[in-house]
Amino acid sequence: MEQSNPNFEKYVFVCTNERPNGERVSCGGSFCGTELSEKLKDSVKAAGQAGRIRVSKTKCLDVCEEGPNVLIYPDNVWLKHVGLADIPAILEKLGIKP
Repeated sequence: MEQSNPNFEKYVFVCTNERPNGERVSCGGSFCGTELSEKLKDSVKAAGQAGRIRVSKTKCLDVCEEGPNVLIYPDNVWLKHVGLADIPAILEKLGIKP
């Protein structure tokens, strides 16, 4: 094992988990998690911050009923019930002026 410092200043984890129909709701399938991840990543890139902030898709964060869910690390900020209209507010939390 080798240890190193993170490559990015901030990491944004967006749940995109999907489940089969008839199962518990999911951020990616029942809500807009997948689209949110893509648009947020595009917004960070358009702001010229892709070298500082990494937007990553993640699987289940186990609070699907409150989805879509976003976790900002290392700030330890958990955002729930996020929608596409919240992207400007998320960018502000990341220090990006939309």
